[in-house]
Amino acid sequence: MRKACLDNVHLLAKRDPRVVFIGSDLGTGVIEGMQREFPERYFMDGIYEANIIGMAAGLAMDGYIPYVNTIATFLTRRAFEQIALDLCLHRLPVRLIGNGGGVVYAPLGPTHLAVDDFALMRVLPNMTVMAVCDAEEMRRLMEQTLDWPDPIYLRLAKGGDEVVSRAAHGFTIGRAIVMRAASAAAPLFVSTGVMTTNALAAASLLAAQGIECTVLHFHTIKPLDVAALLEHGSLAKAIFTVEEHTLTGGFGSAIVEALTDQLTVIPPVKRLGLSDAFAKHYGNQNDLLEVNGLLPAQIADTAAQFLKRL
Repeated sequence: MRKACLDNVHLLAKRDPRVVFIGSDLGTGVIEGMQREFPERYFMDGIYEANIIGMAAGLAMDGYIPYVNTIATFLTRRAFEQIALDLCLHRLPVRLIGNGGGVVYAPLGPTHLAVDDFALMRVLPNMTVMAVCDAEEMRRLMEQTLDWPDPIYLRLAKGGDEVVSRAAHGFTIGRAIVMRAASAAAPLFVSTGVMTTNALAAASLLAAQGIECTVLHFHTIKPLDVAALLEHGSLAKAIFTVEEHTLTGGFGSAIVEALTDQLTVIPPVKRLGLSDAFAKHYGNQNDLLEVNGLLPAQIADTAAQFLKRL
């Protein structure tokens, strides 16, 4: 996914002289082709994330479209004030690309786990927050980032993730996608990022038990597609939110907020995500997902047990 994203920055730079790339201590080899072809629009800076946000803001004010890339926690935590005041306040078209969303950097511990990035970014006015499900969907997104008027925060997964999206589904920033359809009264999974892959796998496991579910994928967390949520969720037997993010303030919180704002009676909701605690375990991404009950079989079991209580 990261390669698909950065390769497309280079492709966009070929088409549009406004595109610039800014990296923060990413090492050698990051989109070398763009560095060779457009050295005047390629910047690799040191470990001072707040400063590169200011640099990106200045370039955007001069008419450029900066794509900024570094580790997600360093972007969203270290440079939060600069993102709020330099980018969002002025509605500048800067694209923030966060490496290692969720628990991708499991071997590196809590300092590198971007488990609160949705909450931090979605609270900011004018910020668009996105997490696509695979590399192919990333390519479709990148085509639409060029002329998007507002700042964008884009969470990246680890790369090599299973491709579950389909070109036939189309892609529009801010528009959710039905990945698996069932009846209007069927249980509904709403998911974002690579957790859509796990939600789809969980839905298949439930279907084998005779429980058909709809899976609605939100690649855009803000602005949230409230119309799609209401269309598929207002009559659902239950709604399950699935995210690789702490349950405090994340995608599931956005879903519940939208439901309570729009409906007088909402279906039962079960939120699945990361616990409200710093990670105490090391390993790989799936190890931490398992600790938090986010592997497909665990999601299916949680959903089945929840439905039995209704």
